[in-house]
Amino acid sequence: MFEFTQFHSADIARGREFVAALREFFCRIPRGWPYAVEIRNRTFLQADYFATLSSYGVAHVFNNWTDMPSVGEQIELPDAFTSSELFASLFLLKPGRRYEAAKKGFSPYERIVEINPEGRTAGVNLLKRARHSGKGSQGYIFFNNRFEGNALQTIAAMVGKAGEERH
Repeated sequence: MFEFTQFHSADIARGREFVAALREFFCRIPRGWPYAVEIRNRTFLQADYFATLSSYGVAHVFNNWTDMPSVGEQIELPDAFTSSELFASLFLLKPGRRYEAAKKGFSPYERIVEINPEGRTAGVNLLKRARHSGKGSQGYIFFNNRFEGNALQTIAAMVGKAGEERH
């Protein structure tokens, strides 16, 4: 997984510049490995970005983070699932919430402090997708304590919900 923190205009001003750099990068790395890209610039979530990832078989990493659309919104974007072999998601923060605020509000991470219904729904949908994706396909769903307060309890709740909907 290649994680790109939020770019500022002094780094890369436009999504098309980032996409051009990605193409050059993907031409240089070995083929045959499962790769995924996490970005933190909402304006980069464009058709050209998804098409570039798809052309190289690289997965887009859906992420809940301060300045990104929610995972639920991202999975609804056209062509957002860019690899038939892999998908990944990171549930880090509630969109709009800053890291320091989550750290202060959720520490010491012993319990769920704030349930994120929209995030849980997206996570359950991804769990179902992983279950039905078939052989040769992998799904990775990661949770951070700063998402709801306790990642293990969040995972247990979502796995339980996905199991209930299975019957």
